[in-house]
Amino acid sequence: MNPSQQHLPKLCPKRLFFFFTPVLFFSLYYIFTTVKTITISSQDPHHPPQLQVPSISHYASLPETSKNQSPSPLLLPPTPPSTSLSSSSYFPLCPKNFTNYLPCHDPSTARQYSIERHYRRERHCPDIAQEKFRCLVPKPTGYKTPFPWPESRKYAWFKNVPFKRLAELKKTQNWVRLEGDRFVFPGGGTSFPSGVKDYVDVILSVLPLASGSIRTVLDIGCGVASFGAFLLNYNILTMSIAPRDIHEAQVQFALERGLPAMLGVLSTYKLPYPSRSFDMVHCSRCLVNWTAYDGLYLMEVDRVLRPDGYWVLSGPPVASRVKSKNQKRDSKELQNQMEQLNDVFRRLCWEKIAESYPVVIWRKPFNILQCRQRLKFPGFCSSSDPDAAWYKEMEPCITPLPDVNDTHKTVLRNWPERLNHAPRLIKTGSIQGKTIASFKADTNLWQRRVLYYDTKLKFLSNGKYRNIIDMNAGLGGFAAALNKYPIWVMNVVPFDLKPNTLGVVYDRGLIGTYMNWCEAFSTYSRTYDLIHANGVFSLYLDKCDIVDILLEMQRILRPEGAVIIRDRLDVLIKVKAITNQMRWNGTIYPEENSGFDHGTILIVDNSVK
Repeated sequence: MNPSQQHLPKLCPKRLFFFFTPVLFFSLYYIFTTVKTITISSQDPHHPPQLQVPSISHYASLPETSKNQSPSPLLLPPTPPSTSLSSSSYFPLCPKNFTNYLPCHDPSTARQYSIERHYRRERHCPDIAQEKFRCLVPKPTGYKTPFPWPESRKYAWFKNVPFKRLAELKKTQNWVRLEGDRFVFPGGGTSFPSGVKDYVDVILSVLPLASGSIRTVLDIGCGVASFGAFLLNYNILTMSIAPRDIHEAQVQFALERGLPAMLGVLSTYKLPYPSRSFDMVHCSRCLVNWTAYDGLYLMEVDRVLRPDGYWVLSGPPVASRVKSKNQKRDSKELQNQMEQLNDVFRRLCWEKIAESYPVVIWRKPFNILQCRQRLKFPGFCSSSDPDAAWYKEMEPCITPLPDVNDTHKTVLRNWPERLNHAPRLIKTGSIQGKTIASFKADTNLWQRRVLYYDTKLKFLSNGKYRNIIDMNAGLGGFAAALNKYPIWVMNVVPFDLKPNTLGVVYDRGLIGTYMNWCEAFSTYSRTYDLIHANGVFSLYLDKCDIVDILLEMQRILRPEGAVIIRDRLDVLIKVKAITNQMRWNGTIYPEENSGFDHGTILIVDNSVK
């Protein structure tokens, strides 16, 4: 198929002229300006082929752009391709060793970075201009459609995540077992090898998990996310994070199970979440030295934890100290470690509310007026924006809390009431241009749009999709409209977008992260069933080449997944030309009723061959 051909929908006669004119213009322009884009060098069989940027530069004929030329050609990695290209019109497949490519967490380049403070495990992305590979990440040999939810919570195909090491390393702790052609997740963990239920029951005896007051949880060092999986029984949504380390694919296992997770580490930079995001933060033997650097990592936990939020810790020195009460050999050392930990909490003004094996639970105060005069109080952070967290270094200070009396504090509503209730940031006018009325209008608008999407993809009632990512989430209206279905959404807010709305997303009881789409996302290949991109390509026209954004979308999309792109018609024409070269069969649906506001969208459904 010629990639310049456009597959346009049928329109009603009264709309035909208005839609056809711009489509015809851009289509004809593209036909007369497109040239061959991929050249394979056959002169030297010992060198990899040279892959040029497609000549359909997204800058061509688009208004008010600052770039007018394509980047230089890039070399594929030094692995010969398995097959030659049958057509020079398409992007080639990457070599097979790119099946699990992690551009910003690449173990082949990590060794060049310092091991101090685990900096090696931070994001380290390829250079925008020189190191990106323009090819399609292949699926593993024998890949199968993942188990549907909720069956996926217990099973995953071995061929989809072909890593045995975790099953071998954690065999006695019941993280995961390999049985025939599939992995089985029995619900164990390092702190709960007999199963997560008894472990959560200990927490439940102290905290109101079933009340709706605890909705968003951060699990640091999540393993295969069995803790977060069990909390779903209480309608609690957990952001599970872990680095790519010797455990290899723990986050990939979590996502294959249909659980919210992303690569992340407490190291040098702040976690990519706003302040006051989580109702509870959990660590079960997460191998973080919490007293190091004068308690810096706990100060970062304090930043993302809500006022009155809970911190749940198990593992050394907590569990080990309980086990070693009668063992003099370890007792003194563990006692010293626990005292150092308690000292940090005293300086943070946190209150220990329970200690019941194997966990200890602290609570963050609503305000810290009474703590200002405490000895060794770290002091407040001077930053004017505590929500700025994209590549921002952690600070040895405390994020300011509301300076009010307890009688005047604003209490966040319980779940599910908080989902469609105007959040505090809207009520206080902290989000410029957003009012209670506009918040409600946005909520209603996305409910209509989601129903329209379903007329094209038929995904709401049949469990077709589980993992969804919204690349430009705004106020979280798209995710809120999907709440009643067995779906979870990673709500992404571009880090430099104004106003910053990710705090609103969390106040609604949803989860998400900051991101720069000129870089790769902190996830494994093939982890999302549906990608939603509302205005993303218009947003990034002046920032980077949208070819790279589309190739990143291909990397993280499951082979039978779908993509919904909403944007200007002229932008969608350019995007579709690129997706044709990616072998994505997309269809543009025009705005047929401006009053209903379907918008102009491009839908790619890879489940239809």
